[in-house]
Amino acid sequence: MIRNFSGYSIGIDAGSVATKGVLFNGKLVKEIVIPTGWSPKKASEEACKLLIKDANIKREEVKKIIATGYGRVSIDFADKTITEITCHAKGAYFLNNKVRTILDIGGQDSKTISLDEKGNVCDFFMNDKCAAGTGRFLQVMTNLLGSEISKLDKLAEGAEPEKISSMCTVFAESEIVSLLANGASKESIAAGIIESIANRAVSMLNKIRVVDEIAFTGGVAKSRILTKCIEKKIRKPIYIAPNTQTIGALGAAVIGWEMLNIRGN
Repeated sequence: MIRNFSGYSIGIDAGSVATKGVLFNGKLVKEIVIPTGWSPKKASEEACKLLIKDANIKREEVKKIIATGYGRVSIDFADKTITEITCHAKGAYFLNNKVRTILDIGGQDSKTISLDEKGNVCDFFMNDKCAAGTGRFLQVMTNLLGSEISKLDKLAEGAEPEKISSMCTVFAESEIVSLLANGASKESIAAGIIESIANRAVSMLNKIRVVDEIAFTGGVAKSRILTKCIEKKIRKPIYIAPNTQTIGALGAAVIGWEMLNIRGN
């Protein structure tokens, strides 16, 4: 039975690169993204403080804090820790209850998730063994081009992609150095990087049963050209949330809210 509850929940997604936080009271009230730095715990504490300050509420009004992500085990002030798979599913489904498949590419890992009609996880595939196709991979590659991840779309737009065969960060780095030495343009290499990540994403989607509607989450999903490239390869449209980075934190906050309002604990 759902109670009439007036407090807030906070979801924290402590990633390897960024820590995301969401303040929730039945709807998304505030969200924040800050660098994780050397301490996921300190970044998570800071995210909570900023959310409470920005919303002009008291700490006592926050009744549940749920943690997820790479650094969740270090967040000892959280009421509960929950896996990224569950939180990304909950967050994406909350925003769009037609979502049945999720592609998430974060800073250090990537995953594909299959949902049922109620938003429950029924299958998933996760790559957390290497940085292939992740934000960390993208950061290394764009640094080689003297650019930044945020400028990659502009750099790659309209360029014919160079072939980059390896998704191993070390080998791909060597390939790019060789391409630059042989006179390949930065624009074509940037397009090649996006093409290689899209191929990796499609390979991951093939690990599960892909059912419409498909959501693309994580910081890498901010790339408009990458999204279009994946859509072209799978011949299906992809749903992009307003802020792709905070989906896991949103899911954690929704779970905390449900614990308060449904079970009353």
